[in-house]
Amino acid sequence: MPDTSSPRLDDRPLVPRPDQAVPGDSGGFTLTTATRVSADPEARGTLAWLQRELGASTGLPLHAGDEDDARIRLSVDRTAGLGPEGYRLIVDEEGAIVVGHDPAGVFYGAQTLRQLLPADAYRGAPLDGVAWTLPAVRVTDGPRFRWRGVMLDVARHFAPKREVLRFVDLLAMHKLNVLHLHLTDDQGWRIQIRRYPRLTEAGSWRAESQVGAGRPAVFDGRPHGGFYTQDDIREIVAYAAARHITVVPEIDVPGHSQAAIHAYPELGESGAIPVGTQWGVFDEVLGVTDNVLEFYKNVFDELLELFPSTYVHVGGDECPKTQWKGSASAQRRIREEGLGGEDGLQSWFVRQLDAHLTGRGRRLVGWDEILEGGLAPGATVMSWRGQEGGVAAARAGHDVVMAPTATSYLDYKQSDSPDEPVPVGTLLRTEDVYTAEPVPGGLTDDEARHVLGAQVNVWTEHIDTPRALDYMVFPRATAFAEQVWSSGERDYAEFEPRLRRHLERLDAAGVEYRPLEGPRPWQTRPGVRGW
Repeated sequence: MPDTSSPRLDDRPLVPRPDQAVPGDSGGFTLTTATRVSADPEARGTLAWLQRELGASTGLPLHAGDEDDARIRLSVDRTAGLGPEGYRLIVDEEGAIVVGHDPAGVFYGAQTLRQLLPADAYRGAPLDGVAWTLPAVRVTDGPRFRWRGVMLDVARHFAPKREVLRFVDLLAMHKLNVLHLHLTDDQGWRIQIRRYPRLTEAGSWRAESQVGAGRPAVFDGRPHGGFYTQDDIREIVAYAAARHITVVPEIDVPGHSQAAIHAYPELGESGAIPVGTQWGVFDEVLGVTDNVLEFYKNVFDELLELFPSTYVHVGGDECPKTQWKGSASAQRRIREEGLGGEDGLQSWFVRQLDAHLTGRGRRLVGWDEILEGGLAPGATVMSWRGQEGGVAAARAGHDVVMAPTATSYLDYKQSDSPDEPVPVGTLLRTEDVYTAEPVPGGLTDDEARHVLGAQVNVWTEHIDTPRALDYMVFPRATAFAEQVWSSGERDYAEFEPRLRRHLERLDAAGVEYRPLEGPRPWQTRPGVRGW
């Protein structure tokens, strides 16, 4: 139970940092069957969320009441000096007040309120004997960055809709606000496009999957597939929006397109090919004809109907140029457009999509390879090959989202122990994520303002179940959440006690995270090779 007279360090919210949570002067407040809640019109979405979540975990009715008789009050006040997504939370013996600069701020204040309750507040049904006491506290807080994202790769291993919705709830729990969905790749196309039904009829499943990362490759002999209908996507987007999360879609072009080429061989340079079954980078790329561009513009037009996000991701990464070097149509395009070579051709391809998206009021974002050969003025760069791409883009006046592999790839191994399941990449511990600095050194203040924020990426070649997803994402995503929310110096030694307290919340929520001491026996993958 929290000490309601003076909260201990690990009883304070995970986010904000402990020095931002100032204990109140009086005792705390205990929720009872008589507790009523109120909200002004802009905060009613958070009211409904609070009633649903806390009502389930506490068993208390939390009926809506008038402001005069409500003990928990939610409101928006843009004159309170809180800043976008900022909030103020005050708890005393009379109840709790959450004031947000905007509806998102109210929601984050309500998330902090939930964090102050016993960890059982994250269960789906009440337990006997729990006193639902909030400690007296005053918190004034707001995020450092406006892009606090997680990329989930559903192309390599498909995540059913119910798992995506659960993942959204976990992001919201950590005050993260962008879910970047990697919807297409060599190994699968995961979104229904009405105009081109074979993208899902043929491109959404593969004959088998590589197991591990060893060479020669080992396969499981088991078909794998799945896709989201357009109604599924509408549901996911609406569910996320209710939790102040923007869903950013990615259709990866011009490389990583085997599934699309399998469905429509005329899109590629090599005729009919199977959907990819092996992990890696392959020579198969899209052609650069007018017909291919028209095809993808039509795809993106349907995408825009489903995703209201300002940003639309076009991939642009790991695009080999081998087939273009030998392609008559690609070489003709290079000559006709005066592009100078294959790097210029890729840049030209991306710029065509950028113009199309810009004309529809959206902004293109792509992996940092889109810098090669020149970049359209309004494009945003997602820097993954270290920080260099982000630095170059910011200095050239482009907005940047930082996602360097060394500190952002949650498919990377979490220790050097042989017990880690399918250990790939370089070592990325929870403390490494926590202490990483999103803004690269050496940028001027004006350049640094182009850093919208950061995200961690969850590539799923070796994450084939929801349990494995939990293990690889948490608690590293928890450390990331505080990294992109808080300002000032971060000390992992100070963070770890609060993290251990937070693990109790993840336990109550049913998250099968990686224990800080190492994997449980059933979380290992003996005999499956990594790299």
